[in-house]
Amino acid sequence: MNKKIVIAPVGDNMDALFIGIKEFPTERVILLCPEENFDAANKAKKDLEKFQIPVQISEMKGNVWESMFQKISELKEIENEKDIIINTATGDRMTTCAATSAAFVNGLKAMSVMGNDAMMLPVLKFSYYSLLTDKKMDIMNLLNEPGCCSSLEELSKKTKMSLPLISYHINGNLKSEGLKEMGLVETTEQKGRINLKLSMLGRLLLKGYVNS
Repeated sequence: MNKKIVIAPVGDNMDALFIGIKEFPTERVILLCPEENFDAANKAKKDLEKFQIPVQISEMKGNVWESMFQKISELKEIENEKDIIINTATGDRMTTCAATSAAFVNGLKAMSVMGNDAMMLPVLKFSYYSLLTDKKMDIMNLLNEPGCCSSLEELSKKTKMSLPLISYHINGNLKSEGLKEMGLVETTEQKGRINLKLSMLGRLLLKGYVNS
């Protein structure tokens, strides 16, 4: 079995890191560490080095979701010839959710831990970029601009597309998913009008942190 590059958020369940390593032969561990968890990261590093497993600690700054997606996207590019697995079980609730989502949208293997058993999570075989037409990307780029666009009507004027066409790209139909169903745009209704904005995933995708 090929040895893995294990990526793991540092949180309140670091025992799950060692359970995962027993199941998957490990070449190297990369710990994604919020600033407040450096003591736990250094302890894990010392424990792993007893087993001659090299450890890299990578600091996460700012928004947990954005930082997690950025780190995992960058590591996928850096370690592109390696067999990567993300241990999602080591973090707290927020970092576990962020690591799982980042693994899925980047098409990386992920695992969790139940009791003393490690288990693989399913890998989603899809690419956002294959589903995003030029028109949908144009809409997302417009929505990313400050002050644009709070309504379908405003978006229609900016894109010079008809309202039905804008609605199709946002809401989709039976044959094609829209940006809303893909989780890239959020809509709310206010005084009979549909307001819209990019979701967090949509913003992360435009920043290049989604590589599937």
